[in-house]
Amino acid sequence: MWFRNLTLFRFSPVVAKSLKSLEDDLAEKRLRPCGPIELATRGFISPFGRNEDALTHRTGEFALLTLGGEDKLLPSSVINEELTARLQKIAEKTGRKPGGRERKRLKEEVLTDLLPRAFIRLSKRNAYLDSKDGWFVVDTASKKAAEEAITQLREALGSFPAVPMAAEESPRVLMTDWLASGKLPAGLALGDECELRDPVESGAIVRCRRQELETDEVREHLKSGKQVFALGLTYEDRLSFSLGEDLVVRKLRFLDVIQDELGEGDRESAAAELDAVFALMSLELRRLFAKFEEWFGLPRPTDKK
Repeated sequence: MWFRNLTLFRFSPVVAKSLKSLEDDLAEKRLRPCGPIELATRGFISPFGRNEDALTHRTGEFALLTLGGEDKLLPSSVINEELTARLQKIAEKTGRKPGGRERKRLKEEVLTDLLPRAFIRLSKRNAYLDSKDGWFVVDTASKKAAEEAITQLREALGSFPAVPMAAEESPRVLMTDWLASGKLPAGLALGDECELRDPVESGAIVRCRRQELETDEVREHLKSGKQVFALGLTYEDRLSFSLGEDLVVRKLRFLDVIQDELGEGDRESAAAELDAVFALMSLELRRLFAKFEEWFGLPRPTDKK
């Protein structure tokens, strides 16, 4: 269950105190099966599997949760094929083509008839809350998926005023300087990929992968005015990732030293394995996020009185 992408939100100490009843609050929004004529449902499932009861798993100040969804798989080609057959049947019987209103009614009938027989796909997305430092971390690089996750949590809690990252120091400017100068903060090293863009609208884009970044070729792009929109980085030889100018972490990898610390152990169940991975992962990411605060200026929200 290692997270592979990270979209981050921040919440205040007062909000953190309201999370004490998290398990009970999520229980009201447990994922339920799709009804016969529903296209989709959303809710929470246990991190240990859908058939388990616990909707959260806590390790100290960290709480792991899993957002679930059921979606009916009903391709538009199937709908259109059935609709065409019914329209043709009416035309043959009456000698006329159905109008727009009748076509709409027939399409609704097709959906009602086909939905109960559609296959259902279960989706899962992990996230966790760090109540001590005020982070809500979603395992996704998709803005839409992250917003859906926080919306589900808000619906379950009634209110959850978490905010996206708002850096005081421009990540784009800082990362451009790191790449141009080769001078990075302590513990941070360049990876082997980057995305450079001309900041003007419709400007040129250069993407480098599996390439040494401290080269004259890359520096020439920077001299011509391109800026860093994504940069591959390694932190303390423990984590590697691509950091976007939106502070979304992509392609996150926990390197060998962390895997070695996890070790084989004597964990005899999937639940014990999840517990061990989550404990180690959340602590490692807490250290990384503290550095994000230091490098970019990411103040934690405070509650106005």
